[in-house]
Amino acid sequence: MNLNIRPETAADHHAVDVLTREAFWNLYHPGCDEHYTTHLIRGHEDHLPELTFVAEVDGQIVGSIVYTRSWVVNEQGERVQTVTFGPLCVHPAWQRRGVGTALIGHTRALAAQQGYPAILILGDPHNYCRHGFKTGRDLNVCTADGRYPLGLLVLELRPGFFASHPHWTFHISPVFEFDPAAAQAYDARFPPKEKKHQWSQDLFAMLVRSVVE
Repeated sequence: MNLNIRPETAADHHAVDVLTREAFWNLYHPGCDEHYTTHLIRGHEDHLPELTFVAEVDGQIVGSIVYTRSWVVNEQGERVQTVTFGPLCVHPAWQRRGVGTALIGHTRALAAQQGYPAILILGDPHNYCRHGFKTGRDLNVCTADGRYPLGLLVLELRPGFFASHPHWTFHISPVFEFDPAAAQAYDARFPPKEKKHQWSQDLFAMLVRSVVE
């Protein structure tokens, strides 16, 4: 496989949205809204285009990773900018073939070069712990409500950064807060697909309710 990792361009937007929709359809709930999230991120001030990349094989886009600004705040109120990726997606036909790993590895190195101390995401630990991510509880990073969700995952790019303070709070970009009706309206621009229930939705419901004590 000759995999090419390159920055996303404006000409890629529709293809990436189609890919994202295909990758997430019915995964976490009937239908999906990740393609709408990607659409919103591109026009938001927290978008980091210098870390947003696509993976292609023979000119066909098979994967995508999108980054936004995020922040951690310590107990003294000091605010430090971090980065968050998502959606990260790989076309179903290309999953389990190293595409996602290549996208994470490429952008992780760039984020470290650019001086960011950490990458923080909300995701499934089964997918990301093998890339070095740890639960937020291990590094004393919680959400704004003081909880440690199982899906809050942290990758230090600057070793020992979180040890400098005993407590940190994670703050994600507001771009991820949107009206579900707007997402449905955006999805109507694409060819119809069947919305249905599948087991991955039940697993996701368990994960999002789980916290680490």
